[in-house]
Amino acid sequence: MKSPVYALALVTLTAAGTAAVILPAATAQSGAAAVPAAAPSPSMVSGLPDFTRLVERVGPAVVNIEAVSGGTTAARPQQQQQQMPDEMPEFFRRFFGPGTPFPGMPQDPGGRRGMSMGTGFLISADGYVLTNHHVVAGADELKVKLSDRREFTAELVGGDEQSDVALLKIKAGASLPYLRAGNSAALKPGQWAVAIGSPFGLDQSVTAGIISAVGRSNPYANQRYVPFIQTDVAINRGNSGGPLLNTAGEVVGINSQIFSNSGGYMGVSFAIPIDVAMNVAEQLKTTGQVKRGQIGVQVQQITTDAASGLGLPDTLGALVADVVPGGPAEKAGLERGDVIREIDGTRVIQSSDLPPIVGAKAPGSRATLKVWRDGRSRDVTVTLGELDEGVASVRPVQGGAAPAKSSNPLGLVGQELSAAQRRQLELPDGDGVAIARVEGLAARAAGIQPGDVVLSVGRKGVGSPADLDRELAAVRPGQTVMLLVRNRSGGTQFIAVTPRTATE
Repeated sequence: MKSPVYALALVTLTAAGTAAVILPAATAQSGAAAVPAAAPSPSMVSGLPDFTRLVERVGPAVVNIEAVSGGTTAARPQQQQQQMPDEMPEFFRRFFGPGTPFPGMPQDPGGRRGMSMGTGFLISADGYVLTNHHVVAGADELKVKLSDRREFTAELVGGDEQSDVALLKIKAGASLPYLRAGNSAALKPGQWAVAIGSPFGLDQSVTAGIISAVGRSNPYANQRYVPFIQTDVAINRGNSGGPLLNTAGEVVGINSQIFSNSGGYMGVSFAIPIDVAMNVAEQLKTTGQVKRGQIGVQVQQITTDAASGLGLPDTLGALVADVVPGGPAEKAGLERGDVIREIDGTRVIQSSDLPPIVGAKAPGSRATLKVWRDGRSRDVTVTLGELDEGVASVRPVQGGAAPAKSSNPLGLVGQELSAAQRRQLELPDGDGVAIARVEGLAARAAGIQPGDVVLSVGRKGVGSPADLDRELAAVRPGQTVMLLVRNRSGGTQFIAVTPRTATE
């Protein structure tokens, strides 16, 4: 029996970048059949970019911003006088607020004045500057320093907390360099991106990376109307408000937030798309305020269980959990349990896609929604109203007599709502059943708790414990049932419950 022969091959790279395989002499002499080398795949990346020309051209339009706020220490919020602690949990953090010190930032030893530094960029030759709202919020004086070291006192034209965009104006008396707006809607993950800013006060610092993702939502900040651009471009405190640029030197976003344990760069940065920012800037310039459209619904994400319970072919879309009485959606015929799949031809992939799409439209404009209901798709035309962020708080439902034991397969023990409780919850007569106890494991695991109010089982409304028991009576193990629940904080959402056994 012959011993097996093991051969090693040396693989080298040719000057052209293709692979060459060099077989050892022993193998060639043995007469063994050589395995043919696979044809080299064409390169999908051609070289590394050189950003020098880009920076030389656009750098002069990037400015440094100093926001000075007055007042005594006692009059200012204490957290703005202290460094953000390193042990803070991972979440989206602002780079800094007015008065927040960090290494390299000048401080008033008397504690009477605070100063924060950020970045901005010129968007017109007559001196309009874009930056972040949180850079200038609360400032009594704003200083803008150009790349040629000239300094100007800036006027705050307006700021919008919802988008974190602010518009400033300086009077330089001459035609100024400014950045051209690119098409942020055309961005794709993997494209090169460049940032210019003032991290830690280091003016005109250039960093580069790629677009990591687009259309990101931010559940940790009050910015539901911004589909963020995620990048791995190095961003630190002081970069806030600076431009994110494409390789054509066009600004495609405003660097706004980072995801970090310590407040420093960790490779996950977020920018406001320039189309959102320019829309805000134009409204601030012409009217001094920002108006957004709304359709008057509360929506939620669609899980796999929810898709099964709703008869959906997939989990795409935004599930309508509640409809504002008298609002545009109700007038257009939208109902609880509808799934919004498209708006004017734009697909709604997840529920967080809906607010930015609708918010970008003007109040009074019309939009066509593609809605899934009862197993089929239909078009609904809605006239948008004006967004009102006011949300009423609701106390948990308590008290009232409840049965000693559940009479439905999910183990939900219901109780009647009093007239006062219905008024508190803003529910019409005969709408809703309070939950006194949760005995079923599946319902408990799904998050239903005492104090919640069940409004419907599927699309069937319930107004008494008997209604609830009757609608749940037919639920079988493995069957997903959708419960519309008004929770203890006042929010309304569908909850999918799938009992695995008859005792759940």
